[in-house]
Amino acid sequence: MEQQLPFILAITGASGSIYGLRLLQYLVEIKQPVELLVSRGARQVMQEEMGLSFGEDLRAELLAHLGLPGNADVSFHRLDNYGATVASGSYRTRGMAIFPCSLGTLGAVSSGLTESLIYRAAAVCLKERRPLLLLLREMPFGQIQLKQMLTLSEAGAIVAAAAPGFYHKPQTVGDMVDFVVGRSLDQLGFDNNLFKRWKEKTPLLSLPNK
Repeated sequence: MEQQLPFILAITGASGSIYGLRLLQYLVEIKQPVELLVSRGARQVMQEEMGLSFGEDLRAELLAHLGLPGNADVSFHRLDNYGATVASGSYRTRGMAIFPCSLGTLGAVSSGLTESLIYRAAAVCLKERRPLLLLLREMPFGQIQLKQMLTLSEAGAIVAAAAPGFYHKPQTVGDMVDFVVGRSLDQLGFDNNLFKRWKEKTPLLSLPNK
């Protein structure tokens, strides 16, 4: 049986860390191997928005917070480790999501900078023509950021906004989060049943939805 390719998830310091954590939870639940990158800004945002504080073992603490087993197939990488698997194009992956993506990360990736492992992994996905999705949570977008988004879109990246729909009549914050996560998974080629689709009466799949 062919080994399943891992997926890279980077969580950066934009508001909306709940999106990245929900995506991590879902990927683990469907048994998708994950290469996890978390910026220092993301830790600060998670503390501010979700009351989370971390010690030395960020991986274990995140998994515990999400109610996931400690032996989940999640590999955690320091951002200064340029010898990490995801820094090389010869290491095959299923793609990458920067979820959420800060404006600083947007600018760095659009400029081709590689001074962080997040930027390097994104650059690898672009040059290897692998899926790369950047989820932005900002309002409004300035002219500089719009140009950077266009640059990345022309380079092959998927630029998405954390803009939940309301036609599915969300009842909770979790419903709105799942809409954004589900639509992003669609773009990345992951079948999912995280939200009620427009005019769809019968879901195609019945996957975990906690």
